[in-house]
Amino acid sequence: MYCGMKIKHAFLAACLGAVSLVSPAISQSGAPISAEDIAQIDILPGWRDASGKHMAALRVRLADGWKTYWRSPGDAGIPPRLDWRGSGNLQGVTFHWPVPEVFDTAGMQTIGYTHDLILPISLTPQQAGKPITLKGKVNLGVCKDVCMPMDARVSVTLPAQAGGETRQIKRALRDRPDTASEAGLRKAICQIEPTKDGLRLTAQIDMPRVGRGEVVVVETSDPSLWVNTLSTARSGKVLTTVAELVPTSGKPFLLNRSDVRLTVLAAGRGVDIRGCTGG
Repeated sequence: MYCGMKIKHAFLAACLGAVSLVSPAISQSGAPISAEDIAQIDILPGWRDASGKHMAALRVRLADGWKTYWRSPGDAGIPPRLDWRGSGNLQGVTFHWPVPEVFDTAGMQTIGYTHDLILPISLTPQQAGKPITLKGKVNLGVCKDVCMPMDARVSVTLPAQAGGETRQIKRALRDRPDTASEAGLRKAICQIEPTKDGLRLTAQIDMPRVGRGEVVVVETSDPSLWVNTLSTARSGKVLTTVAELVPTSGKPFLLNRSDVRLTVLAAGRGVDIRGCTGG
């Protein structure tokens, strides 16, 4: 573990200032655009598997030219928030994010999806063999010429014998990132050093090239940490990325290398690396 802290919060204003939050959006004709014109959000009911878990999916259908964001949206994206409190017979939720696209706009990098997002969700019931009542609050950012937050509520009952639409969900599951072993990872080493505002993490990822223009996304198990990637470069077999980690609370924090998540994206592929070592 490593400890760091943050004193100032000026970066928050910079983050918020990088995105235009407009509600409602305005069309070129000057008429307001409703949320329904931009995105339609619903649940694909999916199926109950042999283990008793239920595989469903959140479906977001976007109008032409609009995009929404991955779980880590990049420099100027709006992070998604999915809240399932109020659901019935629901013990646990696991999301299976498909490989996203990387967008470079005006010197800023964002990560997300165009057209449709099918986000598979594995649901563990409290009582096996009973229906799950899934109720959720979905907060998404959507962008075209402007960016705006969207709020939606979803509610659906998922029977234990559900056998609904499976094709789209199975395709989204196939579009997941490769695991570290599937990608041929040899090792991932994280060096950590304190900075004035928090910590600097240097990750050295020894694995075959994923594709041209590799991007590394650094995440931790602490959602209150602000992560800023400073550089990414490959030299031979090793891909190196440097990132700053800053606590928004301004309080000391612990960073456990086993909680670091590194996602390498390139050429429509992804690699999901869970944890790194100290050397």
